[in-house]
Amino acid sequence: MLKKLWFQVLLGMIFGVVLGLILSPSAFALVPEHIALNIAPWVALVGNIFLALIKMVVIPLVMSSIILGITSSQDIDTLKNLGIKIAPYFVFTTMVAVTIGIIISYIIMPGDFVSKEILNTISTATVAIKEVTTFNEISLPDLIVGLIPVNTAQANLDGNILAFVILAIFVGIALMNMKDEDSKPMLDLAKSFQAFSMTIVQWAMKLAPYAVFGLLCSITIKIGFDAIFSMSMYVFTVLLGLFSLLCFYLIIVYSVGKVKPLDFLSRIREVQLMAFSTSSSAAVMPLSMKTAEEQLNIPTPISKFVIPLGATINMDGTAIYQVIAALFLTQLFGVELSLVEVVVLALTTVGASIGAPSTPGVGIVILATILQGIGVPVEGIALILGVDRILDMCRTTINVTGDLTASIVMRRLTDYNPVGTKISKDLKSA
Repeated sequence: MLKKLWFQVLLGMIFGVVLGLILSPSAFALVPEHIALNIAPWVALVGNIFLALIKMVVIPLVMSSIILGITSSQDIDTLKNLGIKIAPYFVFTTMVAVTIGIIISYIIMPGDFVSKEILNTISTATVAIKEVTTFNEISLPDLIVGLIPVNTAQANLDGNILAFVILAIFVGIALMNMKDEDSKPMLDLAKSFQAFSMTIVQWAMKLAPYAVFGLLCSITIKIGFDAIFSMSMYVFTVLLGLFSLLCFYLIIVYSVGKVKPLDFLSRIREVQLMAFSTSSSAAVMPLSMKTAEEQLNIPTPISKFVIPLGATINMDGTAIYQVIAALFLTQLFGVELSLVEVVVLALTTVGASIGAPSTPGVGIVILATILQGIGVPVEGIALILGVDRILDMCRTTINVTGDLTASIVMRRLTDYNPVGTKISKDLKSA
């Protein structure tokens, strides 16, 4: 068992949290505060190197995977069928996630459990938020045209992976409509890029247990007990929402994919642990594709198309977190929302979560956009920053679970089953 990656990651998580609590100034405080805070970035060094390696290859990996996924289908009708069904499915699940978040927020009212005196502690807080353009400032036609990746260099600098996903889709479809002698060089290049990316990922995965240990230890040193306890009801509300969304996925897996929920969770546990540890859908994307193909028996064309696409636009966990966080802050600041404003909030959350960079901490930037649209002071973000990383880890776990669920659904809906009905029988009997 010690050789299993998921077990090594689990040990890294446990030891990281324990050491972090021992060193944290707001926990056991074994060392003075300034020493603990100086130790934190050094402990996280391996983890940050791990994430940097993944970020370095995420664009070539996403593009090559989608191109090869499209071209490997060898059937334009199957591809068209998959594309037509995946987009409405992603929008549907995101809307369900946002609805769950709204219902739970109004039932629990987490903002009412925080002392109003805490607002004084954030009145002077400064939060560095990247300048964003709200949806109200962009017309729908301009938004549609803006999806076409004209300037890929700028998209790379902005972390806009969606631009590269769209470019890869165009490239893959174009290659399928070209003569073999014309398309072969570019396909070979895509295969080389994928092999290069996977080699870097394999190197990075050897660092994974140490990276997990360092990242969690660093986070625990900084937040300790205080931040979590002062925001316990908010944290509980988000976790309840994420758990409800997970149950929704399990219902889909059982009813559509005919896979037993416990079997499904058992097969994807390694991916979930890695997602929880790294807070990055991009970091676990290669492992997600491998798990989809080897553990869930998803055909390669579907896994290589749905997983990278889902890691970019299927952010249900992020969506439910954003709507709960926004409503929590409206309750705390006493901002009353009408039914129409709640609906607009839901639609904005869905739109903002689509195409969000699949890297740690991006939810805070997106949340700033949403808060500006409903009249909540952006300074309110300072209140939830203390527990954001923990919740980021949890919502990323749900995000990757949603991608794997989508791959099962798409296999079922597109009837892409090259080995007959044996797949479903194997899954049910496992």
